[in-house]
Amino acid sequence: MGSVSKILSVAPVGFDGHIIEVESDITKGLPSLQIVGMANKAVDEAKERVRSALANSLLEYPAKRITINLAPAELPKDGSHYDLPIALAILVSSGQIHQNQLDNAVFAGELSLDGKLRPISGAITIAEVARSRACQVVYLPMENVSQAQLVPDITIIGVDSLKSLYLHLKQEVVLKPQARLERSPALELVHPILDDVYGQEQAKRALIIAAAGHHNILFTGPPGAGKTMLARTLVSLLPPPSPDEQLSMTKIHSLAGTLIDDVVTKRPFRSPHHTTSRVALIGGGSSPKPGEVSLAHLGVLFLDETPEYPRNTLESLRQPLEDGYVSVSRANGRATYPARFMLVATMNPCPCGYFGDPNHECSCSSTQILNYQKKLSGPLLDRIDMIVALSRTPTAELLASKSMIYAQHTKAEKCILLALGNQRSRYKSSMKYNSSLSSQEVRDLIPLSPDVRHFIDKAADSLKLSARSYFKVIKVAQTIADLEGATVVTVAHLSEALQYRQSS
Repeated sequence: MGSVSKILSVAPVGFDGHIIEVESDITKGLPSLQIVGMANKAVDEAKERVRSALANSLLEYPAKRITINLAPAELPKDGSHYDLPIALAILVSSGQIHQNQLDNAVFAGELSLDGKLRPISGAITIAEVARSRACQVVYLPMENVSQAQLVPDITIIGVDSLKSLYLHLKQEVVLKPQARLERSPALELVHPILDDVYGQEQAKRALIIAAAGHHNILFTGPPGAGKTMLARTLVSLLPPPSPDEQLSMTKIHSLAGTLIDDVVTKRPFRSPHHTTSRVALIGGGSSPKPGEVSLAHLGVLFLDETPEYPRNTLESLRQPLEDGYVSVSRANGRATYPARFMLVATMNPCPCGYFGDPNHECSCSSTQILNYQKKLSGPLLDRIDMIVALSRTPTAELLASKSMIYAQHTKAEKCILLALGNQRSRYKSSMKYNSSLSSQEVRDLIPLSPDVRHFIDKAADSLKLSARSYFKVIKVAQTIADLEGATVVTVAHLSEALQYRQSS
């Protein structure tokens, strides 16, 4: 038998990963395969898959005592992608291939019983960790190549079977790196645009401001006022994601297992049902996975009829709204995922929905109305930049003809791109927006004249704004100035921004 072999693979941990050395040692004794190194059930089941895959690939499975160690041992191992490195480690230990043929390369893939490779989750993480360790080549199942190619400066080789990889390593049939694939846009839900919404001009203006500065927004109003349609319009106002953003979004969806053979080319729009659990929304589980807030990263998280969500579920949004990431701690480890999303929420003013509607009588008692509105706590409302009250659109406007199709939406997109360009120039970053400024950055980067400062201070005292709301008003005002191409924030900009705050 050969000496101890070492094959490199990767263990995704949260949004990052760690290099794993898959070691194999073959000794005399009763035929067995033992896997050690904090492997979970999926890894332990690799014994049967590897045994059948080797046999059905016409390769020798040693009738000896085989010990597989996944190092470092203290790191939890999860997933079926260790099948391929385990099989290769056995082939090296048994002398069927040489160790030097596998040096400086990373391997990952799930084996089927006939030796074919199945796609895995976390392909981007594997490629990124391999590049950080200066590994030159990553071998992955063919279906994962499209995602892994998003990572630059590393060679990705797609493999369809264990047999073909064996012949490649023996230099009998060479596998060549795949050319960069031309990606056709995935089929997405068609979202409405501003021109599809009749009336509601103030709400449309608020949406444009929200998109330009990545501000969170809440719509309140009676049923049928257009809250949901307006919310669904927001994602169509955002510019297409950059290559770096596509990489980040695809990586999260791959880690979650929702997308393993394609690339996310459009900003996500996540709309979890109000029965969604806190773990599903935030992320977690026995083996931590990204939740809806992370799947909405760099896109939109839509909560329809927000008071219908459980109170503890809504309160769990406070930390990701503030910090832009989620940290999940479990007994077997800690995972951190990015969660820089735009929140757009809707709510009725009362359980029946008609409180304050001049055309429809409200049937709720004052206690019911108060309890319903209290479902959104003050600290949560404080983290929402803009609150917009809607009234019902007059019936006569619903079938009015349009003189200029898509004119409003196209104009809004140009203004948003202008505002985003102004922010990029000011902050010297394509990933920083007005909404993400800290209090200190607001003081340093948004200068206010004495008159403007006096105005906002007086308004904050009158409306009893919290410190967080005070800074949010200034940040929204800066976005309004960016939309106009103004170089400084004026009283007019602050006056409009104050319209989107309500005293809590």
